Formats: sequence, structure tokens, C-alpha cells
Amino acid sequence: MALEFTTSYLDDSIAVFHQYKKLAEGAMAQLGEEQLTAVLDPEMNSIALIVKHMAGNMRSRWTDFLTTDGEKPDRNRDTEFEAPPATRAELMALWDQGWSLVFTTLGSLSEGDLTATITIRGEAMSVMQAINRQVAHYALHVGQIIFLAKHLQSTNWKSLSVPRGQSAAYTRKVYAGEVSQR
Repeated sequence: MALEFTTSYLDDSIAVFHQYKKLAEGAMAQLGEEQLTAVLDPEMNSIALIVKHMAGNMRSRWTDFLTTDGEKPDRNRDTEFEAPPATRAELMALWDQGWSLVFTTLGSLSEGDLTATITIRGEAMSVMQAINRQVAHYALHVGQIIFLAKHLQSTNWKSLSVPRGQSAAYTRKVYAGEVSQR
């Protein structure tokens, strides 16, 4: 994941969140609408339910980020894993609403806010720790989305990074300046 060089924690965090968002969208774009709700077994979540959960988490964590607990009293986490959105349009609307909260909140923060104390589920942590927690959480779920999409697409899968068996050729192109690292 090539990112622009920065010494700003906030700028880097925002870039990383954008990259994970883009990867998940690239995976979901390869699927038919019915595949978004497909599950591999009864204990598994579909991509639609993972997105619904992420959107619920994003709403809870990033709304009034500096002033209220990150686990909002009106959040019912268990329902995030029930009744997936019925259409791709509904799913993507939830997805976009959640990410909008992430980017709006992060964009409103200053480097000085990173050492402020916030709470999530009553646990005190710095803003920087809370951001790290969410980067890890979203990365986990984006990985699940990609795994499921790749499984469902099988031989029709289009790589989101360097395609299998093309690492050496890609590296040569990077060093030759033929491929942007951004």
C-alpha cells in the first residue's frame, strides 16, 4: 500500500482509511447484488452484514468523537448482524454514510487533539489510540470483505494489487519509473 510520505499522524491515518475503503469498494464492485448477501456457512457473515456492522461502528465511534463515549447508548450492535441491506444501493448508502463520519471527524482534528482523552465503552484512551483501534478494526473487516469477494469470484477475480505471478515484473516497472507508487 504505497502512500504519500508524511510526518503527520492524522494525514497518514486519513490516507490509510481511504486505502482500506478503496480496497473494499474494489472487491464489492466485482460482485453481483446477490453475492453481497452470500454466506459460506451458517456462522459466517455476508459482505452486506460486515458493511452494516462497520457502518454502525462508524456512526457510534465517530459521532461526537471528542465529547461522548464511542459506544453510543442507542447502538444495538447485535442487530448489525441481522437483516442485511436489501440492495446494493442501500448497502453503499450505509457504507458512504459511515465513511463520511470517519473523514469528517478526522478532518476536524488537529495534531494537538491526538493526546486528548476519550472513552470507548467506558475505557479511557488517547485520540491516537482510538484512531489506531479503528484502523485495526476496519482493516480486519476489509480483509474479510476481500476474502469473501475473492472466494465468490474465484477465477473471475481481478486483483486489487499485484496479480499473482507478476511480482517480479511489477517491481521492475516500479524501479524503471513505469508504475507510480502512489
